Amino acid sequence: MIHKLASIHSKAKIHEEVSIGAYSVIGPEVEIGKGSKIHSHVVIEGPTFIGRDNEIFQFASIGGDPQDKKYKGEKTYLEIGNDNVIREGVTINRGTVQENSLTKIGSKNLIMAYCHIAHDCEIHDEVVLVNNASLAGCVKIEKGAILGGFSLVHQFCKVGQYSFSAMGSSVGKDIPAFVRVSGSPAFPRGLNTTGIQRLNLGKEVSDGLKEAYKILYLRNFKLKDAIDEISKNLNEISEVQILLNSINSSERGIVR
Repeated sequence: MIHKLASIHSKAKIHEEVSIGAYSVIGPEVEIGKGSKIHSHVVIEGPTFIGRDNEIFQFASIGGDPQDKKYKGEKTYLEIGNDNVIREGVTINRGTVQENSLTKIGSKNLIMAYCHIAHDCEIHDEVVLVNNASLAGCVKIEKGAILGGFSLVHQFCKVGQYSFSAMGSSVGKDIPAFVRVSGSPAFPRGLNTTGIQRLNLGKEVSDGLKEAYKILYLRNFKLKDAIDEISKNLNEISEVQILLNSINSSERGIVR
């Protein structure tokens, strides 16, 4: 399962059912779980934990030092969950002690070719990063969000659940849950209707999210008044509550 031309450090912990291709380099303090497949020419540095059934393609660089001038060699971490696909040339850096010391990737994510995930980012489950999407430090991507190709996300931004950024978007503020954005700077363009349809949420939920979007973006409410209006009339719909929570928890402000 491990190619004779792969270089595996003696202190790495590799499950016996892991496949590693030629010329891949696995450093110390790396742990890789059962069923994972590492293609050729992959570099994985530690401390890094990689769970079960992940697939990492050639020329990916996983667990490298954070690209931060404050980093002075401290021990920081990368954690990757299960069932992720990490395509060619992806770079994922460990955390920094100035933040959480941890970059964390959830499960069932698709990270396409040449994406970059910087230090202390947090990616939840079922996220898609399309080719060349890049995250600055301390970005949070919540469940089911999709970033189109060449999307750029500024440090400390949060991308809400099941939101969507179109190709080439420059995200400098938080994207609320279920909202679709495009442009540079990113501007709200409507709901992520395709994502909502895929979730099979039903007409009541879909109509509730549409009404919440209209209140938030189309009816000239101030933000606080829009939040109050949505809370008063639509708060019983759990998906609308997810939208509200993504707004209320924003520290950078939302795209608007």
